[in-house]
Amino acid sequence: MNKTILITGASSGFGLMLANDLHKKGFKVIGTSREPEKHQSKVKFKLLQLDIDDDASINSLSEKLSQETSKLDVLVNNAGFMVTGLAEETPIDVARQQFETNFWGTIKVTNAILPIFRKQKSGQIITVSSIVGLIGPPNLSFYAASKHAVEGYFKALRYELNQFNIKVSVVEPVWFKTNLGNNAVVSKGNAIADYNKLRVKADAATQKGLNEAESPEAVVNSITKLINTKEPKFSNPVGKMSGMIAFLQSFAPGMLESTMLKGLK
Repeated sequence: MNKTILITGASSGFGLMLANDLHKKGFKVIGTSREPEKHQSKVKFKLLQLDIDDDASINSLSEKLSQETSKLDVLVNNAGFMVTGLAEETPIDVARQQFETNFWGTIKVTNAILPIFRKQKSGQIITVSSIVGLIGPPNLSFYAASKHAVEGYFKALRYELNQFNIKVSVVEPVWFKTNLGNNAVVSKGNAIADYNKLRVKADAATQKGLNEAESPEAVVNSITKLINTKEPKFSNPVGKMSGMIAFLQSFAPGMLESTMLKGLK
């Protein structure tokens, strides 16, 4: 029997591509969107209304889900956004919203689904993190911080849910061609003159990453592989140099730091 998969943020970008691909492979896909009525006619899978920044919307998710399926096998936490800008220049309210969505929104959705998985004594949670959940590039301080928080939370949750046969993994992509870059929020705090030179180089490095981003098929394939794996790994870097970056961060952080600093000179 094919698995039933819930994907947040499935009406556009990477989430839509993943949902379409899994649907074609025969999985029962249920996606979420803040405004499903705008997109339902364009997709072949069911879209439920969900705003991960809205507690009432999250609290009603399990009831909506129960009307569509009697069993859920996989939750893919995909919804989120990216704030770019230097750390000291980023307004705290912008930084706080980054955490409200990427961290707290993801946690609240997961908590809404956990009772279903615990009752079944089975389930799988796959959360789309980022390679910056392992490192801290300039110009992405709060995005990196939110993804570091996601990594730490689900790393601990993995142990807590083991007794219920609930598998927990994160996927850590490098730059990929998705809506993430196009929809990034550029922080508009007061520019600090001391950072003028660095800001130009950091902005250029971020734009270079977006311009040279890979096609997202590799991420779709990585998630599909996790869904089909009996004992999935927790950490799953995806994309060119992702494995090397993860290796250097763990075993040669000084070399990684030197390389990153060299790129800003």
